[in-house]
Amino acid sequence: MLTELQAFILGVIQGLTEFLPISSTGHLYLGRHLFHLDEAGIFLDTMLHIGTLIALVVVYKAELVKILKNPFSKLTLLLIAGTIPAVIAGLLLSDWFDDLSKSGVTIGWEFLATGFILWFADQAGSGKKSLEEISVKDALIIGSFQAAAIMPALSRSGLTIAAGLFCKLDRATAAYFSFLLSIPAISGGIIFQLKPVLTGGAETLPFSSMLIATLASAIFGYIAVVWMINYLKSRSLKVFSFYVWGLGSLVLILQFTGVF
Repeated sequence: MLTELQAFILGVIQGLTEFLPISSTGHLYLGRHLFHLDEAGIFLDTMLHIGTLIALVVVYKAELVKILKNPFSKLTLLLIAGTIPAVIAGLLLSDWFDDLSKSGVTIGWEFLATGFILWFADQAGSGKKSLEEISVKDALIIGSFQAAAIMPALSRSGLTIAAGLFCKLDRATAAYFSFLLSIPAISGGIIFQLKPVLTGGAETLPFSSMLIATLASAIFGYIAVVWMINYLKSRSLKVFSFYVWGLGSLVLILQFTGVF
């Protein structure tokens, strides 16, 4: 049974790690394993993602209103182009991804890979492209990195921010577009998960715990988005590389020794 304290902790983990470049899926796997909640799957994940989607809607409300008023704008085209690779990956690899997420067998290596990608992106340096200068080609490249993040512990935000830097976006814009691009991706994931939830095919969890998890995810997700955009204006991604390298190494040691 998911307690309210466990729900709060998992909500905080989801909210922070969805937007810090350290992999929310990988951290949630570790959190659920620590709490012996390996079977608390799709319903919990859906509510946690609804929380982070709420955070994004609050942060990007002005942009979303503009898109609704002008659905044929360049920004809409960029979001569509950036989302297409993730849609293709989701349709083709969803079952394989679910099995991989449940087993957790590769997450240590994926944490390490995330660290190397962040390191090389930081070495590439910041470009000068603003949001208005992003091309459809840039959006497709960033979206392809987002699609690669279907792997459990490859950080979606980390890979898309890195891709933005490789495309010569300035640091703040890379983070800003990364999080904006996550709105259709997270929305699509929630829609995909809703069928078993609404038809009773998902596990039943306490309402109070689900509410706490969703609110914690929303609040800490909002904090993480705003903080990360400001952080990247003048600071390095390398600190996150060291973190995921350390975490990935620890996971591999624990798996090798049979601890989990």
